[in-house]
Amino acid sequence: MRVSAAPSLGPVLCLLLLLWQPGCWSRQQWVLQRIPVVLPQQTEPSPSPHFLSQARLNVSSSCDPDCHRKAPKPTYWDLRDILSYETLHSNGSLTTTSVGIYGYAPNPDTSVVYKGRPRGRREARVRRKRQIFGHDARFCIAGQNYLLKFPFSVAVKLSTGCSGTLVGDRHVLTAAHCVHDGKNYVKGAQRLRVGFLKPKYRDTHSPNLFLNLTNHVERAASPHAPPANDKMKFQWIRARRTHVPKGWIKANANDIGMDYDYALLELKKAHKRRHMKLGVSPPAQRLPGRRVHFSGFDNDRPGRLVYRFCPAGEETPDLLYQHCDAQPGASGSGVYARMWDPRHRGWERKIIGVFSGHQWVEKQGASKDYNVAVRITPLKYAQICYWIKGNFVDCREG
Repeated sequence: MRVSAAPSLGPVLCLLLLLWQPGCWSRQQWVLQRIPVVLPQQTEPSPSPHFLSQARLNVSSSCDPDCHRKAPKPTYWDLRDILSYETLHSNGSLTTTSVGIYGYAPNPDTSVVYKGRPRGRREARVRRKRQIFGHDARFCIAGQNYLLKFPFSVAVKLSTGCSGTLVGDRHVLTAAHCVHDGKNYVKGAQRLRVGFLKPKYRDTHSPNLFLNLTNHVERAASPHAPPANDKMKFQWIRARRTHVPKGWIKANANDIGMDYDYALLELKKAHKRRHMKLGVSPPAQRLPGRRVHFSGFDNDRPGRLVYRFCPAGEETPDLLYQHCDAQPGASGSGVYARMWDPRHRGWERKIIGVFSGHQWVEKQGASKDYNVAVRITPLKYAQICYWIKGNFVDCREG
């Protein structure tokens, strides 16, 4: 098989600069909305878990987008059960917290299905490798001048093999399946650690911001390759507690528990890096260029931070389907958008979802695959924000 020559990075960088700066698209704005209150009511001890399960790096379900759309909407009492949560403490103890929901009125707009045509529907039949949709469009971030700067510095690695995103001074948002397989907590969840990527070498020059490292480009052929000793190391911080919504725990939820595939980690000490704010997920048609972005630690790029962006595809009230190139290990990455903030009169990135991973659906003898992200709805925003802030007063606008 012939290996193509390295393409010029000029056009790629120009495109990325357009995405980076105020774009040529119409100025889409963050629309603040009133957030309901999800308030803890009672916390009780639960039997300690056994930590016997292996971490899952992909999600499987028999429920496709149509199935999710047709699923009965949960009632108020269902939502109270779904948003109740378990907290795993670093000493191995487990508690269960029930919640009350206040000021919640289902928005009629949440039932609207935005049928944006997903990119690559025909390409799915000719993919060269799992979770890569045609040409590999991922970019590795090179050089500590960029790795340690926002927004790339908010990406972290979990000791269970997933990725996560800094959303507070001590808090990391990730996927629930990275710590809980739906029935049991996974091995390593009790002594869960969060890794912050740091280069071993000193940057004496500034390499290009993005290096396209695909199977079709020889690394040696690139004139912008980083030094040969560019291996990275992680600085690890232990997690003090981990919150997982009961909606993910299958024994207490329906067959579409993946709608709640998110978890929040509280670290034992502050990380002293800038974090990214949470935002309520807007409809895909309101995203600039309909694009979403996320960075994570894909398993096939060991020790590297991988960034990607792509158009958002189909939606359900709780899930966003897209064809961003990704590999196992990227699960748990924070999916974000960059839009204009009219209050601060500036462009701002906010986390609007959690990358759940690659979902295979078997239906009528045929298999389909999707890349799925859990959308941050007003109720999920209220819950996650309370976990971070410890009060609901600071969580009323998202």
